[in-house]
Amino acid sequence: MEPPPHDLRTDSGGDRFPVSGPRPMLSWKLPPGWSGQEGYELRARIDGAGRPPAGASSSRHLFVEWPWRPLRSGEEVTWGVRVRAAGRVSGWSAWHAFEAGLWDEDWSARWISPHEDAVPDPGTRPAYVLTGRFEVRREVARARLYSTALGVYEAFVNGERAGTAELAPGSTSYAHTLYAQAADVAASLRPGTNLLEVILSDGWYRGRTGPWRTPATWGTTTAARLELHLRYTDGTAETIRTGSDWTFRTGDITRADLMDGQTTDRTAAPTGERPVRIDAVIAPPIGWSPAPPVRRIEQIAPRSVTRLPGGAHIADFGQNASGWITLRDPGPAGTRTVIDHGEHLDTDGDLTTTHLDSMRPGEPPFRFVQRDEVIASGEPGEVFEPRHTVHGFRYARLTRGGAPLDPSALTMQVVHTDLRRTATFACSDPDLDRLHAAADWSFRGNAVDVPTDCPTRERAGWTGDYQVFAPTAARLYDVAGFSRKWLRSVRDDQLDDGRIANIAPDPARRKVHRDDPLADGITGSAGWGDAIVLVPWVMYETYGDHAVLAENWDAMVRWVEWALTTARTARHPSRIERSAQPLPHEEFIWDGSFHWGEWLEPKKRAADGSLIDPIQADPRAWYLADKGEVGTAYLFRSVQTLAAIAGVLGRSGDAGRYSAIAEQVRAAWRSEFCDPQGRITPDTQAAHVRALAFGLVPTHLRARAADRLVALIAEAGGHLGTGFLSTADLLPVLADTGHADTAYALLHQRTSPSWLGMLDRGATTIWEDWDGVDADGTATASLNHYSKGAVVGFLHTHTLGLRQAPGSVAWESFTVAPAVDPSLTWARGTFESPQGTITVGWRIEDGDLAITVDVPPGSAAEVRFPDGTTLRGGPGSLSDRRPLPG
Repeated sequence: MEPPPHDLRTDSGGDRFPVSGPRPMLSWKLPPGWSGQEGYELRARIDGAGRPPAGASSSRHLFVEWPWRPLRSGEEVTWGVRVRAAGRVSGWSAWHAFEAGLWDEDWSARWISPHEDAVPDPGTRPAYVLTGRFEVRREVARARLYSTALGVYEAFVNGERAGTAELAPGSTSYAHTLYAQAADVAASLRPGTNLLEVILSDGWYRGRTGPWRTPATWGTTTAARLELHLRYTDGTAETIRTGSDWTFRTGDITRADLMDGQTTDRTAAPTGERPVRIDAVIAPPIGWSPAPPVRRIEQIAPRSVTRLPGGAHIADFGQNASGWITLRDPGPAGTRTVIDHGEHLDTDGDLTTTHLDSMRPGEPPFRFVQRDEVIASGEPGEVFEPRHTVHGFRYARLTRGGAPLDPSALTMQVVHTDLRRTATFACSDPDLDRLHAAADWSFRGNAVDVPTDCPTRERAGWTGDYQVFAPTAARLYDVAGFSRKWLRSVRDDQLDDGRIANIAPDPARRKVHRDDPLADGITGSAGWGDAIVLVPWVMYETYGDHAVLAENWDAMVRWVEWALTTARTARHPSRIERSAQPLPHEEFIWDGSFHWGEWLEPKKRAADGSLIDPIQADPRAWYLADKGEVGTAYLFRSVQTLAAIAGVLGRSGDAGRYSAIAEQVRAAWRSEFCDPQGRITPDTQAAHVRALAFGLVPTHLRARAADRLVALIAEAGGHLGTGFLSTADLLPVLADTGHADTAYALLHQRTSPSWLGMLDRGATTIWEDWDGVDADGTATASLNHYSKGAVVGFLHTHTLGLRQAPGSVAWESFTVAPAVDPSLTWARGTFESPQGTITVGWRIEDGDLAITVDVPPGSAAEVRFPDGTTLRGGPGSLSDRRPLPG
């Protein structure tokens, strides 16, 4: 019998089991040895009843449309598939199971909220305990708890926690989107009276946010909504719902803020139970997330615990990460333990967080704090674990009034979205392996339900950060559902005029709160708003998901049309000074609105050696600087990408129109920023990288532009000079234009600014500033900012040499072409592509380059050796060796 397809999945998230929408998309991988598929047949059982088989003559095996009727709330589904090609018919796959969610129109529970007679200030509010009781009088066959909240919640049945998801229901644009969770709680039920409890705190909904800890503006009242659906063995059913019979009280969590921290007082007397408020909130429709949940991913024991002279203890966990500390010994009754979290120690070995203080020009700093506290009850087996907050930290300072501390009682819980790892990398240079690990950890620490800039100071879903890192993220992890979930927030928070908010979800709700001229004036930046175009395109190219393009199409068009209109109607003062009337090409120069620009290029130094922050030094000059080169370059790339997306979606008219506009924008860029000799203005590394990476430079001038980029690097003493937007493309551009030696020299550079310079100064994640920790050990800005970690994409695409072939979708074809450097003797890695596992390894032996590649079913590979010879094939194994030139 022919082997079956495998790795069946749907486009849905879920905790312990997938939970889909009414029409899930189905995917599978082809049987071993198959080069393709000509057709498929699907079978399914819905609530135990078989469905008529469905099939099609199609090569498509990724994101196949649901062929049967739309699913109803709560239905249990198992499905399987077999495929055919070239006269062969595979065996049937193993059954894959998932469930339908509870659709919004089928919810019958009421929203319940605690009464707050005097609402405490943000950051000081307690978590509330909402309680309901119900009877179980028959044997239960099935029990599903459907739950959600406006705020962060945990649900318990008879004291046992429902599910494993943390920080539910997650970070969304709560004015538009709310997700629910489903849990199997049958094992927690017992005959007779049962207790259903919810612990509810502010979370992302109304907690403090951003660098100045401003309250989120989604709503003023937290609320929860739960339904427990019971099916008995005698065939009857019952639903337990939140409603007026529920009560609330305060518990032992006396303070719970997602950013500031949590206080648990085990000696506090709970308030008496009072009736809840009913339907005191206006909530959006309830849906089901396509993303995996946030979970406790792993545990890290402290590398060391040191007692300071004043009696506090410093725990070093050896790794900067996101999460919290589990303390298994809170001490004798009444012991107060204060836990401060941070990324850095001062020269005395004490925790310091001053580098995370927020600064506005001319204002005193806003002090950064991440603090948990527990007052012990003294009961045997007591454990403190603050699950209503999350922190970014490597170090913790524990102060407990002289009470002893057992280091073995401390554990860091690493908490982030449970993304499936899809890539591995290793090479002969341990420094590059360390760099890969640091970038990987940096992304993990910033993947707490949405992609954030840092897990400390801001913890905000900056669009620019993910626009830069998305291609690398899609290599390291399966981020399909994670990205689709975040893009929903990007669309939700898009302004009516088409601008994309800098942050999504946007807790300040710039879409409706337009009364802050400064905030309004910095919305709509090139490289940030362009995430709405680039990220869906990366998801489509990587995973073959057409739906991610279709559902974002309108938002993409609105963004691009706003940018085109702004380019046509607004001019930078420098161009007005040059010519009162716009030159013809200026219609497509995007320079008359705010841009963040390259952002965080290496800082210049003053005469005394101190770093000069251009914003702090002269904020007005920085704000008004001409960033038209950045804006026009991104306008070209987004319009060009939009044309390609239109082609994929069958919108031929749009494809033709935007293709023509893209060429007009490119011509305008060349007129304004590139002279006939190939000199690019501004004469910076970033501008040259962008011009080469985006295809803006005429073909006959590319070599000249690349040579100038190399010269600029030499003039900088062999250092990079790129910032936020172009660093990810720096090394690939150098290697692809024949300067791999310069790329590797930058990669191995150890003095600042450089990646290995970060590692040499103790980094375990990527820094926001190139000079994140200076030679004296003083830290500046965030020490966990993943953007510049996009460099490790180069390790996969060029050092390992594994790249998807141009024009290929979902890795149906790929190229292996290592950029070999004398500093390396071998590299190996894997990628779990949508087609299957790709394995690549190369080694230099006796002057030869030996390459081995495993090609999965459904893929074809081309191996390119430095001497120009090629090897093609797949699926199966490819291997050969060729002499290295020279």
